[in-house]
Amino acid sequence: MDTDAVLAATFTAILPHLNERQRRLLLGASARALGRGGAGRVVEASGVSRPTVDAGIGELAQPGGPEPGGRVRRPGAGRPRLTERDPGLLGALDRLVDPDTRGDPESPLRWTCKSTRQLATALTEAGHPVSADTVGRLLRQQGYALQRTAKTLEGRQHPDRDAQFRYISEQAREHLAAAQPVVSVDAKKKELVGAFANGGREWQPAGQPVNVNVHDFLDPTLGKAIPYGVYDLGANTGWVSVGVDHETSAFAVATLRRWWEQVGRAAYPDADRLLVCADAGGSNDYRRRLWKTELGRLAADTGLAITVCHFPPGTSKWNKIEHRLFSHVSMNWRGRPLVSHEVIVELIGATTTSAGLRVHAELDQGAYPLGVKVSDEDLAAVPLRRHAWHGEWNYTVLPPAG
Repeated sequence: MDTDAVLAATFTAILPHLNERQRRLLLGASARALGRGGAGRVVEASGVSRPTVDAGIGELAQPGGPEPGGRVRRPGAGRPRLTERDPGLLGALDRLVDPDTRGDPESPLRWTCKSTRQLATALTEAGHPVSADTVGRLLRQQGYALQRTAKTLEGRQHPDRDAQFRYISEQAREHLAAAQPVVSVDAKKKELVGAFANGGREWQPAGQPVNVNVHDFLDPTLGKAIPYGVYDLGANTGWVSVGVDHETSAFAVATLRRWWEQVGRAAYPDADRLLVCADAGGSNDYRRRLWKTELGRLAADTGLAITVCHFPPGTSKWNKIEHRLFSHVSMNWRGRPLVSHEVIVELIGATTTSAGLRVHAELDQGAYPLGVKVSDEDLAAVPLRRHAWHGEWNYTVLPPAG
């Protein structure tokens, strides 16, 4: 092996482990040892610049030679920090990013995204020339980070909000202790069926993403999917009917009926009561007449006394089906286009968790028309007993006597 090849192999192995000063000294010493033309050969073998090699030679030639340890750079070497050259830069950046000052009518970024490019442009226009990359570095140094908005503001709260939560918990504990079924029900977000983008990412071969439509327009042939779920708190199991028509009270109770006939009856053979925890709005709205008349039919057909407890308005996120069932369904199909109803049913049915969640899903192709009217007489015929505590939220639909 010739000398230059030895040099190249040595530099490749050693230089990554040295600091700047140590690299300069090694390169300078190697150039001096090679004699005439040594600096050029070192540059060729190491891939560093000629000024760096010359600097190492110069440091070695200083009277007394270099002292071990000490500074990596010579005093005064390197460019001064940007914040040293422009002392007002950090203050100007803080004023742009700060939530309070940014809302000021005079703020140049009041109505624009706080991207590093926008911030760099605003700073440059204000006399602080800086790049977008530098803005990002300065923001991190100042303790800023990219953050999503946090859904924590619930707006006006009903004065009995927490008391209703406690009432629901008491009802659930009492039913479970008596080996009676307790379920949480709700409709998941409607989904467009077809080659549409779905949030999240999934592992794919590099550079081969799944191609989907640019625009999210309803495909009249494929339609939409309406998942309505029943989550069994005691068994940690879920049932989801995927509808194709409308999200109505009739569809909601039909899902509850399917769950009872195919799962609940066998799981709770001695049950004579059922507790349903539901949101205050949607197809299971406590004000919907159709919801109550359909529950009356279900109670009559099953012989169950069906107690319904609604969460107060604006508190749907506390409904257990949201975070024990639907959140896991969303994670299971993240990044996948929902190209058909069959795919949606299979993805929901394949949802599991390490805590033992199991889900059954079925396609419901029934028609559930909108605008079904319920007369006063029909509503009055429902054997509904309101509870003493907030009877509008808590009530029991009784089966026929005898």
